[in-house]
Amino acid sequence: MGRVSSLCCGASTDKGLAQKNVPPFRKNRRFGNNRSGTNAPRPTSRHRRPDRGRSIPTAIVWAVVIGAAGWLYLDHNGHLDSAAAFVKAPAQDGLSASFVFCADSHRTNCVVDGDTFWFEGEKIRIVDIDTPELSPSRCEAERIKGEAAKSRLLALLNAGKFSLTAGFRDEDKYGRQLRSVSRAGNSLGDVLIKEGLARSWDGARRGWCQGQ
Repeated sequence: MGRVSSLCCGASTDKGLAQKNVPPFRKNRRFGNNRSGTNAPRPTSRHRRPDRGRSIPTAIVWAVVIGAAGWLYLDHNGHLDSAAAFVKAPAQDGLSASFVFCADSHRTNCVVDGDTFWFEGEKIRIVDIDTPELSPSRCEAERIKGEAAKSRLLALLNAGKFSLTAGFRDEDKYGRQLRSVSRAGNSLGDVLIKEGLARSWDGARRGWCQGQ
């Protein structure tokens, strides 16, 4: 009996050692059992990157809409907003005339006020500035400054050849051509602004009288 017991115990011990040496079974995470009992790859979900090319037409549409809005944005006096007044001066000045102050109904080359004049029978509104009103002025200070702006514009136009450049809109609702006036690439409107006879047009009309 002692030998049998010894053999039994030895077999049991060998079996235990064998079990310790067997690595535990681990389920492969990459494979799962389906209903048919076969291993199949687990479907992976990949987020598809959006097609950037599809957004291009939308961007073009918005660019056209914004450009049209700036083109058509006018105040009640028919002036363009300063953003819509962006223009590029021509490379060479080729226009000239002998200007006078507008006095009668026949107007060819004459100055109305600091930001409006007639050239070759066409009424021009300088698009990037605003000067004091003369018809009528709201106070004596505005009239004085308005007359000074008018005289200065006359002198600037008669000082040599100049260029007229259209902005995003050709004319306003009054039929005046909207133009930037420049000489040698320099805006004549900027000259009036630096001399205190005009303001840069920002889409809002402000008075020139004290307290306005």
